[in-house]
Amino acid sequence: MNIEFTFKNFEPSEHLKKYARRRFEKIARFIGKSPALSMQVLLSVDKIHHKAEITLTGEGLNINASESSKDMYATIDMVSDKISSQVRRNSDKLHSRQKTRDVNVDIYSYDVVEEDGVQVVNGVENFAPKPLHIDEAIMQFQQNEKEVLVFINADLDRINVIYRKNNGDFGVIDPIV
Repeated sequence: MNIEFTFKNFEPSEHLKKYARRRFEKIARFIGKSPALSMQVLLSVDKIHHKAEITLTGEGLNINASESSKDMYATIDMVSDKISSQVRRNSDKLHSRQKTRDVNVDIYSYDVVEEDGVQVVNGVENFAPKPLHIDEAIMQFQQNEKEVLVFINADLDRINVIYRKNNGDFGVIDPIV
């Protein structure tokens, strides 16, 4: 993330620049370290009011925040907290949109018919798999008497299949699309 500082009506100290950069770089952990992200920081002083204005742009993101107080360090803290909460809210929205998709899986069970070796579908079962971690899926699979368990891997956010191997161990099929 590229951070650009502009100072208006005062000469900043090196300590203030370092402090502001450290505070604003913490925001990058919520949005990643994409080089397309840019943050413009305007720090100004008007008589006794210290004001900070931030504009964060890039990758479909446009967030603005401003704060003022009688101390520049307090102003930087307040505007940093404000913009980090906006970034967190924005990233939570994106993650919730991705996770709320409904997935229906059709399961086909078939038998080999003796005539010409043709496989025929006997029936179809529709269900919406639940997001589970691998250990939860293994526990649920052990409780069922079925041959396979189809679930959404909560760690990877992909559909996985657990099956029992001939030696009694478990196997996981993780298709990479």
